[in-house]
Amino acid sequence: MPERKVGPELPRRHGPDRGVAFYLDALRYAQGLWLEGKPAQAILQLNKALSADLRGDEKVLVQWPLPFDAMQWILKKAADGSCGFLGNPVRHFQHLATRMSGPRREIRVKRAWRCFWIARQVLDGDGRFPMDGRQLVREGIFIPRPERIPGARRLGRAAVPSPNHSDGSRRPNPQCHGNGG
Repeated sequence: MPERKVGPELPRRHGPDRGVAFYLDALRYAQGLWLEGKPAQAILQLNKALSADLRGDEKVLVQWPLPFDAMQWILKKAADGSCGFLGNPVRHFQHLATRMSGPRREIRVKRAWRCFWIARQVLDGDGRFPMDGRQLVREGIFIPRPERIPGARRLGRAAVPSPNHSDGSRRPNPQCHGNGG
């Protein structure tokens, strides 16, 4: 049976249900996008995984913890642009944290700020990834210190499940997809 490409239907098939199956599918799709050389889109799917309705004690989180380490790994690998378009993750997470709405807003805002600080730590000193200073001034945004965001100072290894399917249509840059730092 021919393998098929992992696509956006994977997390979408769950509709409004944001449980464990949605979480795993968002992680799988993020990995598929990364393997296609699309780090910015992979980060967006990790954001979706972080929106899952998980309390923190689910068994799945033992094997597949919330993808903060995966986010850090992608940022490290893609920072120089050689692994595909990265966009500006610092600005993205700033906007995500300050414009969050919907269910479970508070926990999702905390997770977005944690990603913001991971991006700042990984990309610090690189003038290509500035915060949105205009928004900060115009809206009087207060950025919480990393020590006020649980886990924001911790950087570790990445963990993202492999996709179940790949069409092999793109040859990934081997420099981008290794397990090493």
